Amino acid sequence: MEKATAKKNNRARRHARIRARVRGTESRPRLAVFRSNQALYVQLIDDEQSNTIVAADSRKEKGATLRERSTLLGVTVGAKAKEKGIEKVVFDRGGFRYQGAIAAFAESARSAGLAF
Repeated sequence: MEKATAKKNNRARRHARIRARVRGTESRPRLAVFRSNQALYVQLIDDEQSNTIVAADSRKEKGATLRERSTLLGVTVGAKAKEKGIEKVVFDRGGFRYQGAIAAFAESARSAGLAF
């Protein structure tokens, strides 16, 4: 199997394991993260109603690296969630390792007031 295909399949398997346990509700939505090479995309999702409550991405943030933009994105998402009255979420890292941009985002979202 080609290396890129194997990496993609492994991430899909990890994500499936995570999604088997993680469900978002209206009171505690799922904080879903997708990481590309250029940006981090984040959504607060109510899985019961199949509804996206808040969405944001790091393309609009100012920063030299993806990690810096992800840190700023965490603050932005925390503020948007507070506006909607959301304080508790379930974190869905999307099969990505909890390091680098993902970890920086999660820590800044926690410091912005989201509990997970």
